[in-house]
Amino acid sequence: MSEQLEDLGKARADLVGIIKDLDTKMQHIFAAAFDDTKREFEKIFPVLFPGGTGSISLTEPENLLETGVEVAVRPVGKRIERMSLLSGGERSLAAVALLIAIFKARPSPFYVLDEVEAALDDANLGRLLDVIDGLRTSSQLIIVTHQKRTMEIADALYGVSMRQDGMSQVVGQKLEKAK
Repeated sequence: MSEQLEDLGKARADLVGIIKDLDTKMQHIFAAAFDDTKREFEKIFPVLFPGGTGSISLTEPENLLETGVEVAVRPVGKRIERMSLLSGGERSLAAVALLIAIFKARPSPFYVLDEVEAALDDANLGRLLDVIDGLRTSSQLIIVTHQKRTMEIADALYGVSMRQDGMSQVVGQKLEKAK
């Protein structure tokens, strides 16, 4: 019985050591990813909000395993202290700026975006489409949208149509770029 108890004690010590090693590795990986995302957010925000500034920070920088991320934005000409005071389009664009910063900090082969531009006016949509077009060089994008301007930059369009017999049918069309 004492041998089994000793084995359990060793197993527990081994597990505690593994957990500490994993915690340390996760903290280093998170810190590096956060720093890269912060740098990208500070670059992309002024592109989407000309003249504005944006930054992200940690709520508990001394405790990386339980910290939160705070987003601070200041569109040009506004003294905003809280995100809730932004318009719906501005909040949406700020959220997309953070997503794109994450995409650029840790690239992936493809992304799926669903109606991310729905709340944007024409000027903001144009800036976002320029940024999205830049993402196409390194990743494929699948964008669910009803916006004509977003569809115009696509390489292919897919939709669902109702046939005469009442059945749904997927319709696809590859597009050629104008020269």
